[in-house]
Amino acid sequence: MAILLPLSYADLSSETQALLAFSTATPHGRKLNWSPALPVCTSWIGINCSTDGTTVVGLRLPGVGLTGPIPQNTLGKLTSLKVLSLRSNRLSGSLPPDILSLPSLNYLFLQNNNFSGDIPASLSPQLNVLDLSFNSLTGAIPLTFRNLTQLAALILQNNSLTGAIPDLGITRLRRFNVSYNRFNGTIPTSLRRFPDSSFLGNFLCGPPLSPCSRILPPSPSPTSSLPHPNKQSSTKKLPIGAIIAIAVGGALLVLLAALILFFCCIKRKKSDNEATPKVKSSVVGRTEKPGEEFGSGVQEPEKNKLVFFEGCSYNFDLEDLLRASAEVLGKGSFGTAYKAVLEESTTVVVKRLKEVVVGKRDFEQQMGR
Repeated sequence: MAILLPLSYADLSSETQALLAFSTATPHGRKLNWSPALPVCTSWIGINCSTDGTTVVGLRLPGVGLTGPIPQNTLGKLTSLKVLSLRSNRLSGSLPPDILSLPSLNYLFLQNNNFSGDIPASLSPQLNVLDLSFNSLTGAIPLTFRNLTQLAALILQNNSLTGAIPDLGITRLRRFNVSYNRFNGTIPTSLRRFPDSSFLGNFLCGPPLSPCSRILPPSPSPTSSLPHPNKQSSTKKLPIGAIIAIAVGGALLVLLAALILFFCCIKRKKSDNEATPKVKSSVVGRTEKPGEEFGSGVQEPEKNKLVFFEGCSYNFDLEDLLRASAEVLGKGSFGTAYKAVLEESTTVVVKRLKEVVVGKRDFEQQMGR
């Protein structure tokens, strides 16, 4: 007797196995609650499913301590995946071609890792945002990038990419950055609308950078830096008395600088002890991620921390909020509430606390109202 399962159930089951294989083979510092006993779409951290709950469409695990290469035949099996964010981890090795070529992939965030090697030539034609910055990628930009007609943001800064920048001709491109690589040659005409900061730290020329030089400077003569054999050195040795005077003067200067630095440190330490530490935090009012301990309001390490309420499986951090478009919803005694739209069109409510000194219990009571 054979048992026939619905196709949607079979797809989700195979995707669950692929995610478990990825989690098992990839060490991670932060514990994930990925358990076969829990429902994938509603309980697993970092997972978003389609509205009917039949397939995984989003995987967001930024800054969870993922280490090592991404195993083949794991995440590449999530054929309906639209958003993949594995940024700010310690992933290494080559970029998996099966992930970059996922047919439905719209947003790919792999920045701030240790990926190396070339960028695969086969990429998803549906890509809107591709961020591979702050890795160790080498080689040239594939010419197949010209086929990414939906691309709105291409961020490749701080790698070791080489060669000339191809004229991509992507009309929808709004964000572009290839700074601090090893590119050379002339900046393509279609990319000259971007600021000079997008091209710094390379061997590039042409607008918006300096004009390209048509005449190369003459090479210096190999003998120009060598002394003439018939000339004799005119240098003379300093007297012993002058050497002693210079040494004593230098020692006195070092001692004076050390005394000044010592008194400055004492004064600064005294002023720090007298100051009252303040809290500057952001509270996310959406069921996004398991709640993190907020701690006492008078602890300095709590500055610039995101605090999540009503735990959920969605992950994002301060970097996401800084890039998001925001709308003021209201102001209160504890701070200002904002409606923020993240880069992949997810909407959250954020309350920013500024200059607030409050205990954990009072804070939670206020936020629970």
